[in-house]
Amino acid sequence: QVQLVESGGGSAQSGGSLRLSCAASGYTYSSYYMGWFRQAPGKEREGVAGIDSDGKTRYADSVKGRFTITQDNAENTLYLQMNNLKPEDTSMYYCAARRGSLAWWAPLLPSYFGYWGQGTQVTVSS
Repeated sequence: QVQLVESGGGSAQSGGSLRLSCAASGYTYSSYYMGWFRQAPGKEREGVAGIDSDGKTRYADSVKGRFTITQDNAENTLYLQMNNLKPEDTSMYYCAARRGSLAWWAPLLPSYFGYWGQGTQVTVSS
């Protein structure tokens, strides 16, 4: 049974940093594509960053240069380092897993991912 558990959310001031973690279990971690998504109240869930088993990454334009997605395959853990946070980054953040790969040209869409964590809240104040 696939299980994803996020942690590390909280409050930060504008310009600050937070690091999210996602502990994965119940499947062969390296055979899945992993992603971070976020959803603010009244808005659709959007892709933030993705990473494949070889470490290739992709980012939403809104977070490029500020967020970094990494993973520890030995520990089955996904991370999202968020620097220079802005109030518009305030959202519930979700870890997600997709069996297999994701084509380089494919967008980070929630519908492509079959497994989700429960989310962790990030609040950034100005």
